[in-house]
Amino acid sequence: MSARTIDLLPIAAAIVTTRDGKLEYEAVNRPFRRAGLGNTAGDSSVTRLLGGRISAFLQSPETHEEFTWQVGEAIDAQHFRVMLARRVESVDRCLVSLVDQTPEQRTETSLRREMLSDSLTGLPNRAGFDDLVDSHVTPANATSYAILIVNLARFSQVNACMGSLAGDELLISVARRIKGALRGRDMLGRIGGDEFAVLIETDDGLADAMHVARRFQAALATPFRLSDFEIRVDCSIGIALGADQIDQPEDLIRHAQFAVKRGKRTGEVEVYSRTSYDVVRTQFGIETRLRRAIENGEMTLAFQPICDLSTGRITSFESLARWAPDGVSVPPTDFIPVAEECGLILPLGRWAMDAAAQTLARWDRTAGGDCGVAVAVNLSAIQLQRDDVPTMVRRALDIHGVDGARVTLELTESAIIGDHDRIAETLKALKDLGTRLAMDDFGTGYSNLAYLQRLPINILKIDRSFISGMLADRDKVAIVRAVLSLAQALGMRTTAEGVESNELAQTLAALGCSYGQGYLYSRPVEADDAYALLAADRA
Repeated sequence: MSARTIDLLPIAAAIVTTRDGKLEYEAVNRPFRRAGLGNTAGDSSVTRLLGGRISAFLQSPETHEEFTWQVGEAIDAQHFRVMLARRVESVDRCLVSLVDQTPEQRTETSLRREMLSDSLTGLPNRAGFDDLVDSHVTPANATSYAILIVNLARFSQVNACMGSLAGDELLISVARRIKGALRGRDMLGRIGGDEFAVLIETDDGLADAMHVARRFQAALATPFRLSDFEIRVDCSIGIALGADQIDQPEDLIRHAQFAVKRGKRTGEVEVYSRTSYDVVRTQFGIETRLRRAIENGEMTLAFQPICDLSTGRITSFESLARWAPDGVSVPPTDFIPVAEECGLILPLGRWAMDAAAQTLARWDRTAGGDCGVAVAVNLSAIQLQRDDVPTMVRRALDIHGVDGARVTLELTESAIIGDHDRIAETLKALKDLGTRLAMDDFGTGYSNLAYLQRLPINILKIDRSFISGMLADRDKVAIVRAVLSLAQALGMRTTAEGVESNELAQTLAALGCSYGQGYLYSRPVEADDAYALLAADRA
C-alpha cells in the first residue's frame, strides 16, 4: 500500500518499516495525526508502546494480527482496535490501522455502571453487590468475610400512605445512616426495594459481625423526619459468615437472606445455621411430594369418634387428613404447616371436605339409610380467608347427597382474627347451608369474646392441654369450669379433647360438658374401621 492510498482510509493508519533494526513510518494518514498518534516513529505512542509487538509480528510468518489497545488510564483512556497486516513477501514492512473504540467503550462503561448501581442511592445494586462479593471473597479467604442483610420494617406502609417520594426520601436517609455506621473496610449495597447488604471483613468472626449489626440498629433507632411525621423504622438483620461451608461466594448472600427471613419472625439478629437451612429444605421436599400426593389422590382420611359424655354413644366423627408416602406416615404437624405456607391448604381442604362427605354417604348406603352420625371437617384459617368456602362446602354436599346438618366445620381461634365482617359473612353463609360450626382448640389462642358472641358458633372444643391431667390440677379444673360456664351463657355445646379415662369422662359430664373425644373411645382409624365402631356402638 502506498502513502497516497492510506490517505483514502477513514481510520488511523500508518505504514511501518524497519531500518537498521529500528521502526520507522513510511507514511501516516490524516486520521492518524488527528488522533494524536504522531507524525514520525520517534514521537509516536504507537511505536513507543507497541513497537515490540510490531517487531515480533514482522519477524513472524503471520500476515495479519488483531488486538485491543488502551492508551492512558481511567477516565482519559483511549481504546483502539489495532490490526497489523502485510503481504506474504514483505518481511520488513506492514500496515498498522487503528479503529478508535473510545466512545463505545465509554458508553459501555457508563451503561455497566448504571446496570450495577442503584439510581436512587448510588450504591451497588444486587448485580453490583454480587460483583463486589465475587471480587473480594474466594474459597481461600472466605473465613475473613461476613455478609449482613438489613431489611426495613414498615417501608411498604410508608410508600402506601405517604407516597413514593416519601419512600425514596426514607431510603436515601436510611442508606446515609447505614453508611455512616460502616467501618472503613465495609462495603454497602442496596439489593432490593427495602433491603440493604453489607460485605464486612472480619478479624473476629461472629463478634465483629454482631458489633456491626448493633451499630446499624443504633443508627436506625432515631426516628426519621418525613413531612410532618417522625417515623421510626425498625429493621431485621441476618448474618452469614464466610466460615460456614460455601461452594460459591454468592452463597453468602443467599445464606444471609435466609437468616434475615428468620429475623423477621423472631425480631432478633439471626445468624445463618446449616440446621435451620436443612429444615427449610426438608419442608420444600415435603411441599413437592405433598403437591403430587394431592394431585394423584394419595391422601387419606382417618376418623376419631366424638361421644356423648352422658350416654357414651358415638354422635360424630372428626375427619383427619393422613399422608403416608411409600408407607411411611408423615405427621400432620409436619405437612399441614407446609401446606398452609405454600398455598396447598386450599386444594387439600377441598379434597378433605369432598372425601368426608363421600365417606358419610357411603356409610349411609351401608346402613341402608341415615347411619346416625355427623362428620366434622377442619377448616384452615388460610382457607377461610382465601377460598370461597361456602361454595366449596355446598358443592361437596350436593355431589354426595349429604344434608348440611350432618356436617360440622371446625375452625381455630386464629381463623376469626382479621377481617371480622368478611369472616362473619362467610360463617353465616355456612350456617345457611345447615352446617354446624365448632371452635377448635378453644383457650389456646386469642378470642374477642364480644365478637365470639356475634358468630354463629355451635360448639366450643376445649383443648387437650386443659383436659390432660385435669383431675390432679385445680387450676385446670377452674379453667374448664369457666369455659363450660361461658359456653352455657352463649348457648353453645362443648367438646373436651384428650379424654383418656372413664374417671375423666365422668368428671367432665358432671361439670356439664356435652361431648368427649380421645383415646378412651378410640384412636383415629380408617373409614371402614370407624364404621365398624359405629355398628358396634349401635348394636
